[in-house]
Amino acid sequence: MILVTGCAGFIGSHLCERLLSDGQKVVGLDNFDAFYPKSVKLKNMDGLFANPHFTFYEGDICDQAIWKKLKVHPITCVVHLAARAGVLPSLANPGNYIETNINGTYHLLEYMKKNEIRNLVFASSSSVYGNNTKIPFQESDSVDHPISPYAFTKKSCELMIHSWYHLYKINAICLRFFTVFGPRQRPDLAIRKFVTKIIQNEPIEMYGDGNTARDYTYIDDIVDGIISSINYCCTKEEVYEIINLGNHHPVTLQNLISTIYLALKKPEQVIKVPMKPGDVCFTYADISKASSLLNYAPKISLESGLHNFIEWYQSNDK
Repeated sequence: MILVTGCAGFIGSHLCERLLSDGQKVVGLDNFDAFYPKSVKLKNMDGLFANPHFTFYEGDICDQAIWKKLKVHPITCVVHLAARAGVLPSLANPGNYIETNINGTYHLLEYMKKNEIRNLVFASSSSVYGNNTKIPFQESDSVDHPISPYAFTKKSCELMIHSWYHLYKINAICLRFFTVFGPRQRPDLAIRKFVTKIIQNEPIEMYGDGNTARDYTYIDDIVDGIISSINYCCTKEEVYEIINLGNHHPVTLQNLISTIYLALKKPEQVIKVPMKPGDVCFTYADISKASSLLNYAPKISLESGLHNFIEWYQSNDK
């Protein structure tokens, strides 16, 4: 039985669907944080509630009471996706990010220790690399200079998890996700915001000169990597690994915008605005470690993924 925290979110809902389709029993936990509407998250979970192998708890990872409720389940592995999301919002209220991302992860680790749950897959982030100039980003690179509160909470969690691995033999894989996109993407993320405005014939804002770049990674490829991480964790005696999950193919912001306009068959309307503090200039994943340990091989291109996203958006986002 697998516990998925943040099960109602973009990545969490896709992961739960895959686990259930693979015959796994899943316990989901989510607090429906107000960062975006609860109705969106409930819609994400449409296909989950009817499955008899899915059990849901509404609760906050910072509330110790929820962990006591979960004790009744024979959990063998935890996928920890729950977190305060977003780089730019973390600048406005870093205390909330410290409370949820760091203290919430501490409560999870204590729950695992007390209940002798030995396998953890943790959602870290490519943001921990900051503005590293060495590319592609490799797991062995220094990540001692985060440039946002969100980034330092993710790095802090990687360190804390290593301590629990060392002290209490909790196997762990920390996955550094690189700009995940696809159907159900959060409303605040660039691709969804761009598509919304373009369809409404509104101009979009481009931060900087358009030469910043991201390693956009399609949701199905990310879920493949998480599933492989679960299997790896649960079949090895001692595991602590940090692994990049990306597409190994950075795309400039200007190229992304042009590709979306082309897919929607709309003329470009772009307003240039200054870059925001805390935003990194470039992300580029070295995925050789993921390939070696997890047989990870991303399959979906930006163009194919955008086609899938736009098709979903036009059918579901009213």
